[in-house]
Amino acid sequence: MSTIASGATVLVRQDGPAARVTLNRPEKRNALSLELMQDLVAVLRRVSADPETRAIVLEAAGPAFSAGHDLSEMIGRDAPFFQRLFDVCTELMEAIHRLPQPVIARVRGTATAAGCQLVAACDLAVAAEGARFATPGVKIGLFCSTPMVPLSRAIGRKRALEMLLTGAPIDAATALEWGLVNRVVADDALDAEVDALVEAIARSSPLTVGIGKEAFYSQVELEEHRAYDLTKAVMVMNAQVGDAQEGMSAFLEKRPPEWRGT
Repeated sequence: MSTIASGATVLVRQDGPAARVTLNRPEKRNALSLELMQDLVAVLRRVSADPETRAIVLEAAGPAFSAGHDLSEMIGRDAPFFQRLFDVCTELMEAIHRLPQPVIARVRGTATAAGCQLVAACDLAVAAEGARFATPGVKIGLFCSTPMVPLSRAIGRKRALEMLLTGAPIDAATALEWGLVNRVVADDALDAEVDALVEAIARSSPLTVGIGKEAFYSQVELEEHRAYDLTKAVMVMNAQVGDAQEGMSAFLEKRPPEWRGT
């Protein structure tokens, strides 16, 4: 395990095939300040560019995953500040989908408002049994409008609206049932469960994983016929690349494939 980079708001270390990115404002419950979000975007792009990175694990220091936006920097500010804040937040969420590697949220504690948005935006999520999720902005007069974008896509309209309109938290078991997270495990099993996902991802061609992730987000909101048109073109391209030819040949020859990322 080696350190890639560290900073005031984000810590990073390489752990085998995983880049582990840690939100590092525990004293502020990892509130997503403008600085933290800017740092996180830069770190995600940097670790994604490392060919050793096969998956990115997004975790948090301290007892909370993230309390959402840092309200202390949102008092008395003008429109340009708020425009910048929400532009960067959107850039962060979209960057997660555009990275070729899967991003796995490792959730312990609470994930609220934009913190819940961050979990919903990740490709996969594993939560400890004590985790809680909420979009409580309605209670303080600031509706969680941007968090509802990935939230509604992850859990559907009625469930998202229940969270958004009431601000009431849901527990980890409900988050699993609703599709906000993939797995819920005991606190002491969280790392092992995340590691198992990383290892499963790392066994496949990184090129193929990246092609598939990009295609998934490109097709998921399309109507069926257009989705097939897009994915047919992706498969034509994918079938010709070296890793696909190697993988198919290895399967037929009953041997392990040798991925080259080409």
